[in-house]
Amino acid sequence: MFKKMFFLAAVVALSAPAIEAQKLFTRDGKVYFNATVPASPEKIEASHAGGTFVLEQTSGKVEMAVLIKGFAFEKALMQEHFNENYMESSKFPKASFKGALDKLADVDFAKDGVYKTTVSGDFTMHGVTNKVSAPVTITIKKGAVSAAANFAVTLKDYGIEVPSLVADKVAKQATISIAVELKKM
Repeated sequence: MFKKMFFLAAVVALSAPAIEAQKLFTRDGKVYFNATVPASPEKIEASHAGGTFVLEQTSGKVEMAVLIKGFAFEKALMQEHFNENYMESSKFPKASFKGALDKLADVDFAKDGVYKTTVSGDFTMHGVTNKVSAPVTITIKKGAVSAAANFAVTLKDYGIEVPSLVADKVAKQATISIAVELKKM
């Protein structure tokens, strides 16, 4: 009995580093938000440089989280309105994504190259979760892995109302762009 338990413990202990090495991670992910109407005299855009991202190489699972208050706007008043009136960041402090690469077999993490695939899953923002699918580009260069994705969300689908007073400046649909440099956990 003791030999079996020791053997099982040894297998788990030896395989743990291999399992951990299969995850790629960052806390410095770049996220850009743009809800500018083309004719608007002002840019309704913000950036965030502290997104957390995890990618499991073997399963293709992807997770992301970003604190809403971390988005920085060009103008402080815009940032205040974004947090208080639209995103209600005190009530809904983060946006998140949980999903997976659709065609994991199209990405060879052991070989340099640029791989195009899609990622699909559940995107949660403003307390509302919807299914999203977005093209993603994964670049591998000398073992370093980076990824970039862009997708659009309709603000109303997430319970975010744009008042008629600013409807000529704020788009009904926002573009979210993500760029990450991933490291092994």
